[in-house]
Amino acid sequence: MAENLVNALADLKEEEALKIVKDRLNADEEPLKILGDARKGMEIVGKRFADSEYFIPDLVYSGEILKAATELVKPKMTKVAENKKLGKIVFGTVAGDIHDIGKDIVVFMLDVNGYEVYDLGVDMPAQKFIDKIKETGAPVVGLSGFLTLAFDSMKETIEAIKAAGLRDKVKIMLGGGHISEEIREYTGADAYGKDAMAAVTLAKAWVGTK
Repeated sequence: MAENLVNALADLKEEEALKIVKDRLNADEEPLKILGDARKGMEIVGKRFADSEYFIPDLVYSGEILKAATELVKPKMTKVAENKKLGKIVFGTVAGDIHDIGKDIVVFMLDVNGYEVYDLGVDMPAQKFIDKIKETGAPVVGLSGFLTLAFDSMKETIEAIKAAGLRDKVKIMLGGGHISEEIREYTGADAYGKDAMAAVTLAKAWVGTK
């Protein structure tokens, strides 16, 4: 079943993918495992896009399938009570990048793990991050980017946060298909996460779990 979901999502077979998700939920399977398999399918989509087998419309469509699957899984996740939020996080895809697939998974996972996430959306200029940090006082910022051109935007965003006098008040994590330790160093971020659970782990380390 796991492999079936990975392949159905990777091959953009919406009806088949959603049926598999429903069947696995009805069998009381662990929601996180289902999401993990969906992520593996999205990684294949990302690779096919990078190899020019898929194009922007395919990427967008895969994101729609993922969102539909996430909506099915979400009610099964144990959500932390609203009054027990662990901390605030500002999150968004940086300027020049319109991809929200990975960002949406990370935002969802942070949300169900008890964090109050301010999702700015995609193609966000640095000033939007600065404004939201000032408005919310969030101690953690997540910068997402799928394309390699996002690296410069991430660097510029972090430099702008520094110029605004906020860099020492926030921890910054990066996320995206091609992020590495070299990119983290290049941009000046504090850390990067390879997947959504890595982002949750970082948030717990930075904000605490009280």
